[in-house]
Amino acid sequence: MATDTGHISAVFNASWALNNPEGITDWAYRAMHGSVVLSKQIIQSYYSAPIVHSYYSSCSTGGRQGLKEIQLYPADFDGILAGAPAWWTSHLQTWTVAVALHDLPNSSPGHIPNTLFPTILNEILRQCDSQDGATDGLITDPYASNFYPDTLLCTSPLSTSAANETSCLTPAQLDTLRTIYSDYIDTNQTFVFPHLALGADPTPLVGTDFTYAPNPAGTSWVQNFLVNDSNWNYTDFSLATVQLADQLNPGTANADDYDLSAFRDRGGKLLMYHGLADPLIPTGSSMYFYDQVLRNMSSSPTTSSSSLRKRQSPTTTQTGNVLDPFYRLFLVPGMGHCGGSASPFSSAPWWFGQGGAPVPTGTGYTHGVPGFEDREHNALLALMEWVEGDGRAPETLVATKYVNDTVDSGVLRQGLLCKYPGRVRYRGGDPEVVGSWECQGV
Repeated sequence: MATDTGHISAVFNASWALNNPEGITDWAYRAMHGSVVLSKQIIQSYYSAPIVHSYYSSCSTGGRQGLKEIQLYPADFDGILAGAPAWWTSHLQTWTVAVALHDLPNSSPGHIPNTLFPTILNEILRQCDSQDGATDGLITDPYASNFYPDTLLCTSPLSTSAANETSCLTPAQLDTLRTIYSDYIDTNQTFVFPHLALGADPTPLVGTDFTYAPNPAGTSWVQNFLVNDSNWNYTDFSLATVQLADQLNPGTANADDYDLSAFRDRGGKLLMYHGLADPLIPTGSSMYFYDQVLRNMSSSPTTSSSSLRKRQSPTTTQTGNVLDPFYRLFLVPGMGHCGGSASPFSSAPWWFGQGGAPVPTGTGYTHGVPGFEDREHNALLALMEWVEGDGRAPETLVATKYVNDTVDSGVLRQGLLCKYPGRVRYRGGDPEVVGSWECQGV
């Protein structure tokens, strides 16, 4: 089944939500659950038989809705494949405004023109690519990478582009760059939201040289979901905006209940993934969610994520834990938002049967992973076999990159994906061969 969650609109256009609290609630969770219930009734009536297993697969807002299903209606699905979930709505959308303000106005000394971001991304790749032992056009673990941004300083003797000041950064621009790739920390060291992973392209967030405004995913949400004022201006943004978002939590959209025991206890399985070059939803938000669930289900319940905390984003250290029997998270090097090889990682393997990112053929689009229809290459099959097969949870997955992202052109390369918090490690040999890599615990 699929649902429009009660409205039809262009991407990032939230005008339908203005003064429409019931519509917001439909979008947040109610339309999904109602559609599931009705669909099951129709299917059972048509086949005159009970449904044996039900699965969910979606990404972004769809990923968030999958988590809400687990938290509110744990019996709706037996297995959920959730990608890049926008689960912390009150902080994600406000962070989207805040991160752009670091680069605005365009007249400020620290403003970085969009034309400079390719230079920045290429320098990040140049420095970090080989730090995993293989120079292959990918950064397998941007959170462990050592990046020295001052090589981009126009006056630096280390600068690889100092001869052309349109391809290097001033000290004020370097400060902006550091802020963009840093956690959103506000008054009294209050942690608000994790940062973009190194190598993720900030361009969709910091506006374009034509609009000089934050991404409307943030501003439109504040205007129409939060303050009900289409004239609200992003220059009025402050920590108070985040606090109001936490207080109201429009539609109760935040999927921030870290106790997933009801879903676990009925045998449910959650397989989550996130691209390590996602330019819209920081990969760290999925890591943060996983870590909070781990802490909650390992000991006493934690406070709701909607409350602002004076802390840094956490890091998990266990290689095996209480979540392993029902919850796995996979991070995908070089993949953008939900799918695709993000610039500058043009050869990044990204297809593993996830929802919302079909691969084209010469005549249209295809499902699954053509040529590799098994649990190792197809996350949905891995989830299904985990639920109804031998109960073996996926320790690894293999992502595939087709030539020109077209199945008919053949396979360009494949890459190993490891369950979080493990890391992929280069063993030696051809880096474009899966067998040259292995998963390493932390």
